[in-house]
Amino acid sequence: MRLRTDIFVSALMRRVFARGDFAAVEAKGAEEAGAVFVRQVFRDGTESLYAPAPQSFFGENDSNRQRLFETRLERTETTAVAEAITRERRFDSDLWVVSIETDDLGDLLEFAGAEPEDDGFFRR
Repeated sequence: MRLRTDIFVSALMRRVFARGDFAAVEAKGAEEAGAVFVRQVFRDGTESLYAPAPQSFFGENDSNRQRLFETRLERTETTAVAEAITRERRFDSDLWVVSIETDDLGDLLEFAGAEPEDDGFFRR
């Protein structure tokens, strides 16, 4: 069974702070099953946006166990990211937006199509 969204976001934020970076919840959505969008803020003022990966990336047994992300926008202007989030919120008002200020996400998120690293965190 997949973690509740509020627990996933809380754990993500703790991991960010443990690395010495900063994170904030910009928009709080449904606590149990809200979609999570991650806004990565770089030191040069650009941003990237990561969204939940489409269901086609999940196997039959994986759909309820892990959260996979895909890159929607990469190192672009802040306004472009804000507009994309606004469009998404029109379709899903229960989504979460987490802003992370770091130049390197490292192993904070698992991306669709990437080989998973076995660090024992957020795994089956």
